[in-house]
Amino acid sequence: MWLDLTFKYTAIFTAIILHEIAHGYAALLMGDDTAKKEGRLSLNPLKHADLFGTFLLPLMLWIAHAGIMFGWAKPVPIDFRKLKYHRKGIILVSAAGIIMNIWVAVISALLILLIQFIPHPYTQMILHMFFLNMAAFNIIIALFNALPIPPLDGSKILFGWSREPWAVKYVNSGKAGLAAIVFLIFIMPEIGRALGLDLNLFRTYLIGTTRYLLSLLV
Repeated sequence: MWLDLTFKYTAIFTAIILHEIAHGYAALLMGDDTAKKEGRLSLNPLKHADLFGTFLLPLMLWIAHAGIMFGWAKPVPIDFRKLKYHRKGIILVSAAGIIMNIWVAVISALLILLIQFIPHPYTQMILHMFFLNMAAFNIIIALFNALPIPPLDGSKILFGWSREPWAVKYVNSGKAGLAAIVFLIFIMPEIGRALGLDLNLFRTYLIGTTRYLLSLLV
């Protein structure tokens, strides 16, 4: 049990930290050095950790047997006004974290294929568990952030593509977006349970899509 929790937590922690660092480096390449000045390009996890999103939320979901674990780090500070190719810059910087998670998932899947050649069965089993969690949770973090709900990356990518006036108000409605996320994760499943229905759409989206993508990789 504790080994399983350790692997899951390590995978989530790694996924969300690399996700934020990717945003910072992409912003730097696009002309914004805000993240660099604030020390957010560091691999030191304490620079990125968020008390609730990084530590408490994954643990709460595990204790509650929610069927899924995920989290987030402190958002890397980005000044979109400094970005080259303004709208394209917004899209590239916003997508960088998702792309990083996909790459880590693919690399982890390749390592799973390679460890089958390790002659020691116990070592093979441990490494298989570790990299399977790394692949799965990087996919989950990528899928979560791809949702077009503010303040997630999907909403910023949508903002970069759209030239509609409502896009600015939408991408800045982070508090309403967080409320929607909380509703989808915690409240809607309880409503469904009371009605005898499975309304855990959030888990279905993340777990169902992750399992499908893992089946293609591993």
